[in-house]
Amino acid sequence: MKWYWWLLVAVFIILGASTLIPAPASKPNMFGYYSHCSFTPISTVICFIIAGACYWLGKRKAAKKTQ
Repeated sequence: MKWYWWLLVAVFIILGASTLIPAPASKPNMFGYYSHCSFTPISTVICFIIAGACYWLGKRKAAKKTQ
């Protein structure tokens, strides 16, 4: 798998985790505390799904290249 696929996976995992970090905000998230994103559980899952899709695509492209 190429390095840029790993970079994309790492970026989206970090972005997903950063939505959970408590921070001052205008309104609480769906868990009830103030964080970077008001839609914390949804945005976290979306970021992790995108990271999984990037991993899957990278593995798929690498497997096609070796065939």
